[in-house]
Amino acid sequence: MILQAVELVVVVVVVVVVVVVVVVVVVVVVVVVVVVVVIVVVVVVVVVVVEVVVVVVVEVVVAAAATVVVVVVVVVVVVVVVVVVVVVVVVVVVAVAVAVEAAATAAIAVAVVVVVEVVVSIKAEAPAAVAAAAEEVIVVEIVVVVKVKVIIVAVAVEVVLLLSQYKQ
Repeated sequence: MILQAVELVVVVVVVVVVVVVVVVVVVVVVVVVVVVVVIVVVVVVVVVVVEVVVVVVVEVVVAAAATVVVVVVVVVVVVVVVVVVVVVVVVVVVAVAVAVEAAATAAIAVAVVVVVEVVVSIKAEAPAAVAAAAEEVIVVEIVVVVKVKVIIVAVAVEVVLLLSQYKQ
């Protein structure tokens, strides 16, 4: 009975963690799509502005014969626009990475709290069954992979074994 309850809680915890990770992935994808759309719009606007500037500059150059100054101005404008776009992309990528890490850490914390609550409720509701359950090997593993980090939650086993020793 207790093993079934533990298995049910583990399944619920795993489902909650998977749902949280899926929601985080969907949010990240939406943010990336929005960032790409913004970058495309910025690039299109910059291209149109540069074309207009080039046309005006060419007319001015033809009229004033100051080609060197105009070319330098156009090159400076293009370089500034490229630097701004690169900075925006880097800031967005860093923000998305921080958000993903925070969401994964929160999901892991929720899973650990749920497993500890299950063990505490087992101790409170069925002290006699704790010794019987400790004879079987109970391993609760919740594995979440985030940035080459694997966190294994095996708190339930340690608590049950400690409770068994306390009971004896």
